[in-house]
Amino acid sequence: MSLKEPTSMSECVYFTNRVLNNEGRIRAWVLKELCPKCKKSLMSKPKNPKTGKLKIRASEYICESCGYKEEEGSYEGKLKCSIKYKCPYCKNEDEAQVSFERKRVSRFNEEKQKKESVEAVIFDCSKCGKRIEITKKMK
Repeated sequence: MSLKEPTSMSECVYFTNRVLNNEGRIRAWVLKELCPKCKKSLMSKPKNPKTGKLKIRASEYICESCGYKEEEGSYEGKLKCSIKYKCPYCKNEDEAQVSFERKRVSRFNEEKQKKESVEAVIFDCSKCGKRIEITKKMK
């Protein structure tokens, strides 16, 4: 499988490049889709008319060509997350493509010494079958 890598961040809804424990690494991205109505431009978050910057917390995606609007949940449910990874368990390097759906997982926070629930995109290693999580970065 050959994945299409983004040439700029403006093509992406989501992008991350991380180093995992035990020499593992992950590069994951979700490319924007074409407008389902006019098929001319990519769907994106609306822009602030004063500053011209994207409204990051907006709950909808808009086509710049025709003005078609789609709710964030239904739009992101159709997207695919492309992943290039090196498994931290078996050192296998491969590619994967999963739906861009974040699920709640329970993890142990070593700093706070307690369990916490975080959102993550989950996929399995193609060689050893172990579960690998791309957690949402928390501040």
